[in-house]
Amino acid sequence: METAGYATLSRQSGLMREMRVIANNIANSATTGYRQEGLIFSEFVQSSSGQESLSMSRANIFNTSMEQGQLTKTGGSFDFAVEGEGFFMVETPQGERLTRSGAFSPNSAGDLVTMDGFRVLDAGRAPVFVPPDAGKIEVGADGSISANGRLLGQLGLFKPMEKHSLVREDGVMFRVDGEIEESFDSKVLQGFLEGSNVNAISEVTRMIEVQRAYEMGQSFLQSEDERIRNAIKNLIKT
Repeated sequence: METAGYATLSRQSGLMREMRVIANNIANSATTGYRQEGLIFSEFVQSSSGQESLSMSRANIFNTSMEQGQLTKTGGSFDFAVEGEGFFMVETPQGERLTRSGAFSPNSAGDLVTMDGFRVLDAGRAPVFVPPDAGKIEVGADGSISANGRLLGQLGLFKPMEKHSLVREDGVMFRVDGEIEESFDSKVLQGFLEGSNVNAISEVTRMIEVQRAYEMGQSFLQSEDERIRNAIKNLIKT
């Protein structure tokens, strides 16, 4: 296969990956706390002595959008949304993870947990405890939790020091391959949930563009295949 064929194949592979990313974004356009994901293409050149260099594309860098999602008022005492780039931190069997999905509730032991049962952590990375008899819960913009004027704790808000170190593990849960710091410029809103920040219309438009680009590449590969077959036939005849 010639250089153009290898370059097209690498591009096709990247377009397939991008199509899967877009499809996942669209599927989660109504998921609470979901962050839109994008794919970054890069070029690498393979060369060796005495041979023509080969330029190929690679699509293996995922980029998470930090754009604010729409805030919906629920009135729930343990529903929280974040304004800004901060994340809540939760404790999972795999370690500490970040999330923007703030639909929490106290478990039987009084720990504040996610819908999956993961404990929510405070600013000191310790589990947030809410006594069963606490009464009416109020949460300030800084995450401070109080009941009847008594301070119970503080929801922790964190963010990765490097945005590209944020790695999605499932729909709304992220690990950080790097350093994590507190997010002092973010605010907590009690009684609100943040919706997905996916723009479904633009994602559908992008899906159409990627599909057309893939079809063009497929057409080129088919034409190249026919050209090579004809060249071989002519060579055999002679």
